[in-house]
Amino acid sequence: MKDFYKGKRVLITGHMGFKGTWLSMMLVDLGATVIGYGRDNQVIPSIFAISGVEDDIRSVEGDVCDLDQLKRTFEAYQPEIVFHLAAQPIVRVSYEQPVETYQTNVMGTVHVLECIRLFSCVKSFVNVTTDKVYRNLEMNYCYKEEDELNGFDPYSNSKSCSELVTASYKNSFFQERQIGVSTARAGNVLGGGDFSPDRIIPDCVRETILEKSIIVRNPDSIRPYQYVLEALYAYLLIGAMQFDQPRLGDCYNIGPEEEDCVTTGELVEHFCQEWEGASWINKKQDGPHEAGFLKLDSGKLKKQFQWKPQYHIKDSIQAVVEWSKAYEEGQDMALVMKKQIHDYWERREGGKIWKELY
Repeated sequence: MKDFYKGKRVLITGHMGFKGTWLSMMLVDLGATVIGYGRDNQVIPSIFAISGVEDDIRSVEGDVCDLDQLKRTFEAYQPEIVFHLAAQPIVRVSYEQPVETYQTNVMGTVHVLECIRLFSCVKSFVNVTTDKVYRNLEMNYCYKEEDELNGFDPYSNSKSCSELVTASYKNSFFQERQIGVSTARAGNVLGGGDFSPDRIIPDCVRETILEKSIIVRNPDSIRPYQYVLEALYAYLLIGAMQFDQPRLGDCYNIGPEEEDCVTTGELVEHFCQEWEGASWINKKQDGPHEAGFLKLDSGKLKKQFQWKPQYHIKDSIQAVVEWSKAYEEGQDMALVMKKQIHDYWERREGGKIWKELY
C-alpha cells in the first residue's frame, strides 16, 4: 500500500472532519497527493486545524450539495481515487434537522457519483457509510452485508439511501468503465481529536478534564466500537485493491472482534481505568430512539483482504487518552498524530497483507 498510494491523486470529501483529518494524514504519510473537499463543520476545537495537515494537502472549501463547485474541483485536480466521507453524522442532530441530513447524506452522494460519471479520471471510489444502515431488529445477531438496509432514524436511513444510490450508479454507469466501487460500513470509531457533541468518548474526555462525572445514558447498549485507524486502514486497503481489480468493489462491514464488542458502560469503565480520577454515573435521559444492540460481521472483509483488527478495545482507549492528555499539555499535536499513525503501521507489520503490499 505504501508504494501504491505514492504519487496517486486522492480526493477526500469531508476532509476537515474527525476521520477526514486522520485519513488525510495517513495518505500524506503514504506519499499521496491529497485533495480535500469539504467545509468547516463548526466543531471547536478543530482537529483539522490542530493537525496542521492543511499545509500538506490541497484544501478546497466547498459543500457536496454544490454540484457545480464539485465539478470544478474534479476538473481541476483529476482525482484517481475518491473517498467520500462528507456527511451529517450525528443521530440526534438528524432528528432536529432531517431535511439537511437527507440533503447532505443522499444528494451529496449523488453529486459525488455524478462527478465520477462525468470525469473519466476516477478508477476507485469508496463511499463511507455506517454500521447503522441495517434494519436493526435488536437481536443478538451480527449483521452481514446481505441483510436488509433500512436505518431507523434520519441519519441512519439517509446512509441506507446513500448505499442504494451508490449501487444504482455502479450498475447503471460504472460497469463498462471498470471503476472499483465499494461502500464501507464501519462501526463506532474512537480516536484522539474527536470533539463532536453527543458522542460517548468525547463526552468522557470533556467531563474528565472538567473534573465532572461522566453521564452515561445507555450503559447496557452494545456498539461495535473500534480504533479510528482500523477503519481508515480498511478504507485504504479497499481503495487500493479495487483500483486494478474492480471486481473487488462491494459493500464491506468493518468492525471489531467479537470479544471487543462491549457495552457502553464497559467502554467507559475502560476509560476510567486508563485516566486516573475519571468516574461515571448511570443517568437515563429522555431522547429520540437509539439502537440498544448492534454488532457487525466483518467476515467478508477478512476473507477478501486478509484484514483483521490490530487494536483491542483497551488499546483504542489508551490511544485516545494519550492524544487527549498530550493536547491538554500543549504538545505538538502534528507530531503526536504522526507518531500514533506510525505506531499503527508498525502494529500492522505482522499481517500478511502488510508484507505483501509493503
